Amino acid sequence: MLSLALFLHYSTIALTVAINSLGVGIGEGIASLAALRAINKQPSASSDIMKTAVFGMALIETAAIMGVIISIMLIFGTPTGSVSLYTSLAEVGIMLAICLAGLVIGIVSAFPVQQACHAIARQPFFSTKIARFMLITQSIIQTPIIFGFLIAVYIHEQAHLATTLSEGVRLLACGLSIGLGSIGPAIGLAHFAKVACRSLGINRSAYPKLLTFTFLSEAIIETPIIFAMIVSLLIMISTPNPKLATAIALISAAFSIGIGTFGTGISSGRTAAQACHQIARNPEQANVLSKVSMFAQGLMDTIAIYALLVALALLFF
Repeated sequence: MLSLALFLHYSTIALTVAINSLGVGIGEGIASLAALRAINKQPSASSDIMKTAVFGMALIETAAIMGVIISIMLIFGTPTGSVSLYTSLAEVGIMLAICLAGLVIGIVSAFPVQQACHAIARQPFFSTKIARFMLITQSIIQTPIIFGFLIAVYIHEQAHLATTLSEGVRLLACGLSIGLGSIGPAIGLAHFAKVACRSLGINRSAYPKLLTFTFLSEAIIETPIIFAMIVSLLIMISTPNPKLATAIALISAAFSIGIGTFGTGISSGRTAAQACHQIARNPEQANVLSKVSMFAQGLMDTIAIYALLVALALLFF
């Protein structure tokens, strides 16, 4: 039992930084390649393109930095003598909270950087606003990894208190909920940001309308992440129960909200992205397009609400 516990403990430390670094490495490769192609297309804008790419890659590294911090906390904040099978199960929850979001966000954060570089190549005299727009959208994409980090820190603080299988599984479910629940919305946010940055390259005069629409749409796209965070918090504060059935119910609640956000997050992002593209081409129709898009996104969010209701039923009934 002790050997299994130590294996899970050290594997969690290694994978927490390795998986996040994998996503970041792929993302930075995508961003670098896009910058080089944009410079080749518009050499006169090489300075602005490189600055945009560097700032973008700095934000892409957020996931790797979070992974390193959590790994260091696990190395120096967990005495080897206190590691048990139950605490190591809780630590797997830490890995799920930070790595599922980190791997995806590390890759998809590169999409707005990629399109911003190409947009600057097409609109070199509008580079400052394009870069600013990219940084805004990219910062919002980091929201899931920040939520995952907060949950991971909480689990780390509570892991040494896990003395039963049910308590270990409870903390694992806490991480699973926010980790799985971040994937779909993160992909949706990134797809929207990619198309929004590309749209600025098509029609820079649509910038004010696109900026307003971006704030509203991204708030709707990331709503399912908030649902997943709520479930994680409720699992956190739930009273520990030694019954195995309770542990299974907690895991089921995490899967319910985690998987339930996939379709909503991705579809909401794709819908808003198409509206964004049309606003750039027909800015005079921006009000109509915005209303239709947000109405459709609101309907999509009801699917995540159904998953939330089922998760709450599993937690309380």
